[in-house]
Amino acid sequence: MNPEPLISVLVPAYNAEAFLEQCLESIVAQTYRHLEIIVVDDGSTDSSGAISDRWAECDDRIRVIHQPNGGHSAARNTALDAMTGELVMMVDSDDVIHPEFAATLLDAMRRHDADIAVGSYIAFFGDKPNYPRNHNTAPRLYNQQQAIQAIFYQQGLTHSPWGRLFKASLFDGIRFPLGIIYEDLAIIYQLLKKCQRVVAIDDVLYGYRQHESNSMRVFSPRRSAVIDVCENLERQMQQEAPQYSGAVRSRLLSAYFNILLLSHQDKENDHQRLEERCWQGIKRLRYDCLFNPNVRRKNKLGILASFLGRRFLCDVVGRNYEPAP
Repeated sequence: MNPEPLISVLVPAYNAEAFLEQCLESIVAQTYRHLEIIVVDDGSTDSSGAISDRWAECDDRIRVIHQPNGGHSAARNTALDAMTGELVMMVDSDDVIHPEFAATLLDAMRRHDADIAVGSYIAFFGDKPNYPRNHNTAPRLYNQQQAIQAIFYQQGLTHSPWGRLFKASLFDGIRFPLGIIYEDLAIIYQLLKKCQRVVAIDDVLYGYRQHESNSMRVFSPRRSAVIDVCENLERQMQQEAPQYSGAVRSRLLSAYFNILLLSHQDKENDHQRLEERCWQGIKRLRYDCLFNPNVRRKNKLGILASFLGRRFLCDVVGRNYEPAP
């Protein structure tokens, strides 16, 4: 790695005028200065494009690409195609990052010869997050197998592309699939197959903004894409990496629980076919997952509740169900 590697910061922006200024301000304020900041204005109909252009006039590290609306994946892919950095990080246009985000993760990556460095995040409402810092906790190191299992068993790592620093070479030949959400979950296995080591630290470096349009508690039929993604991964693992099948089935079970309980809470629309699909999936996986010692406790409690019937699961357990961000 170069002594001062160029870090490409990718910011997809669509109708983000309410938050984009604060997002870009947090990036420009990084203590690590050797950045290229690529903002992709994905066909915004508000002032997001103008805001981006104004920032580019004030900081020559910022490049703005204007394109017709293609969705979040298309905007990220455009930025990936345009970047020139040795390292890459992604920041959603409604989020903010700590001033030492880049410097801290770069240091962790160097110290541990890692391909991906992961920081912690804080969910926040309103203006700015209050970042707690923890420099005393030892970093967690994962080899390739451990990282894949941690992500799919949902223990210690997530699949989100934000809040971390990647070696840019990981994305050679890999792009986000278009037209779906959970596009990051769809490619995380491909990225990890190219990794030797992942380092995770507890420093809270990323501010994940909570507002109505991104609330995980609001059901949309588009969220059911997580089932398609996980079922595709299950088939892929069965064919090429059966040692990870248990982990992917655990993640798929989480998806079935999540979509079943959220769709059942949506009393204004009929999701009977989707709920039946989830219920049949839960019944198919629950025995294997119940006796898998790596499956997380939350899933096992859901399995035990499912043995009392679908109505009990949806009406009693689902009454207080709140998915994690």
